[in-house]
Amino acid sequence: MSTEPGASAASGASGTDRHETIETSVTGRVAVIRLHRPKALNALNSTLMHEVVTAAESFDADPEIGCIVLLGSERAFAAGADIKEMQSKTYADVHGGDLFTEWDRFAAVRTPTLAAVAGYALGGGCEVAMMCDVLLAADTAQFGQPEITLGTIPGIGGSQRLTRAVGKAKAMEMCLTGRRMGAEEAERAGLVSRIVPAADLETEAMTTAQTIASQSLPVAMLAKEAVNRAFESTLAEGVRFERRVFHATFATEDRAEGMSAFVEKRTPNFRHR
Repeated sequence: MSTEPGASAASGASGTDRHETIETSVTGRVAVIRLHRPKALNALNSTLMHEVVTAAESFDADPEIGCIVLLGSERAFAAGADIKEMQSKTYADVHGGDLFTEWDRFAAVRTPTLAAVAGYALGGGCEVAMMCDVLLAADTAQFGQPEITLGTIPGIGGSQRLTRAVGKAKAMEMCLTGRRMGAEEAERAGLVSRIVPAADLETEAMTTAQTIASQSLPVAMLAKEAVNRAFESTLAEGVRFERRVFHATFATEDRAEGMSAFVEKRTPNFRHR
């Protein structure tokens, strides 16, 4: 069967729903969004942006979805923004239309997200991957912000998220030279969660996503919010926020179930409330 984004498929696997630039599917509590512009190496045009954001928001609104996986192809996660689409635009066009602002809605999704990157993740592709909460890299992955070679700079958060992930020294070099970073360097620098063989990437991504989705959804959302707060606050403020959120978990049924299951030496049965 075909499952529209946001439709529940908790009992098993759904078929693939095809859009113009993406494919979506649901397996258990895991939703998958696959970028699908093979002739353009999944270049991020406005249609793809809109379809990814719409699908992600729909899955985010579905209480039966506990993790959203973003995939590309073996050759390219996404090779960048669609330059042909942007080439003729003026300052008035991009400023007046606030070009790329729609991607902010993807970054704001509360459900945990996982990017599985093989091949090229350049420019906008690197930026979108960095928006995700967990980033798995195939051993073929290449990351970069080559906008400088086009006479511009990153525009979807690359200069900010890359710097927070790998530090100023590497981020500055990559943004000023366009140098690419391979998977091993990306893992050493802290850009990716871990590396897996390219042949195992999708299997490992689904296994990790299923593990995330098996946890209490409201508590997973709180954990995500607490980690992200570290980038927006001082240490003291962040610790205070974490403690208040930790206290708040004691108002959930799942916290009571989790601790009871631990004491009783059984697997918890989270009800996501």
